[in-house]
Amino acid sequence: MTAARSSDGTGALGRACRAVGHALRLPFTGAGRRIRRATHAHGAGESGLGRLIELHAVNGAGDVMITVALASTVFFSVPTDEARGRVTLYLAITLAPFALLAPVIGPLLDRIPHGRRAAMAGAMLTRALLALGLSGAVATGGLELYPAALGVLVASKAYGVVRSAVVPRLLPPRFSLVKANSRVTLSGLLATGIAAPIGAGLHRIGPEWPLYGACALFCLGTYWALRLPPKVDSAKGERKALMLPIGAKKPGLRTVGPSVMHGLQANASFRMLSGFLIFFLAFLLREHPLAGQSAAVSLGMAGIAAGLGNALGTAVGAWLRARGPEMIIATVLGVVLSAAILAAVFFGAGMVAVLAATAGFCQALAKLSLDALIQRDVPEEVRTSAFARSETLLQMSWVVGGAIGIVLPLNGALGMSVAAGIVGAGAGMSVRGLLGAARGGSSRSRPRVA
Repeated sequence: MTAARSSDGTGALGRACRAVGHALRLPFTGAGRRIRRATHAHGAGESGLGRLIELHAVNGAGDVMITVALASTVFFSVPTDEARGRVTLYLAITLAPFALLAPVIGPLLDRIPHGRRAAMAGAMLTRALLALGLSGAVATGGLELYPAALGVLVASKAYGVVRSAVVPRLLPPRFSLVKANSRVTLSGLLATGIAAPIGAGLHRIGPEWPLYGACALFCLGTYWALRLPPKVDSAKGERKALMLPIGAKKPGLRTVGPSVMHGLQANASFRMLSGFLIFFLAFLLREHPLAGQSAAVSLGMAGIAAGLGNALGTAVGAWLRARGPEMIIATVLGVVLSAAILAAVFFGAGMVAVLAATAGFCQALAKLSLDALIQRDVPEEVRTSAFARSETLLQMSWVVGGAIGIVLPLNGALGMSVAAGIVGAGAGMSVRGLLGAARGGSSRSRPRVA
């Protein structure tokens, strides 16, 4: 009898412990199930796109953790001239191999398409290891901090190039490339918004703790990248696009047709503007914070404005994807150019926030419109090749813009004038062609295929 009571008591205690454990897990498992339903909706689960959406969310969360850890270190822990000198030196060192590799990434994916999962996993693992390395230097601000931080940037950009080439292989039935890209992009933005306050909380424990979090996330991302469907590495149905302009003997970027070519030129100017604003405002707001705010808060406000604009642009761009992409790109170029000119003439806290939000909004719209042009005008069998090559050019434009932002004198009006010049150059190269293509219904020129 005693044994029976003891057994009943033990069983009741076990049931109570399991019930408590279930109750504690419920918010997390319930949230996980809801997230999984959202990422796998409309056939994305069956095609494998849902896994890529989740992987990109991990990527965004890990990147923002590193950003939080470095925000008060890279830009605020050493004198401005010294910080600019270090970042300029290492950006130049990093840019040289990246500039050499950029024209090779697209053709390499054409020739060796079976390593895409490994390439994405490698980019994740590289950032995991660099995050660990940064955790030891983040408190001291040693020289090793800068090459490691820039290595994280390059690995992040390399991931972006490969991810862009992967998306077309995972499209569910009746799913447009623009819709898939907007869903992937939104997952990254949402994860960034969730991870940023978590990273800030970890930073209160110690400056290295967000980097530990980033390392854990990127290790998870490495595993998830390798678990993407095998068709990510398949080259079935794909051919290499030799993008040759009429009469040219060597590959170029123009054969994809006038709409795609001019859209790419416009997007390159947007990416250059993005890189420029990130680095220029980082140093400018350190020396000249927004009225009544600290340098870190000022930079955070500009970043939040840009992020909100980007999120809104992504949502609007998905809705407008079939409504004249040439006209959308030409219009947003004019909007950003106007915002940059106003920021140069009436430079101040409000105009900096307005320009950051406008640039984020218009860049997202322009990128989704470029995706629509590629989907519309480039044959399916060469679309992955063309998409990878265009993304490489955009990533290089971002790096070049960042280099300009670092070396420019810290004068707000001058910086905004340069920003206007970057957008103006892009508009000068592309708007006339975009409007002509829109009026003519696009020539639908096809790339030569080898």
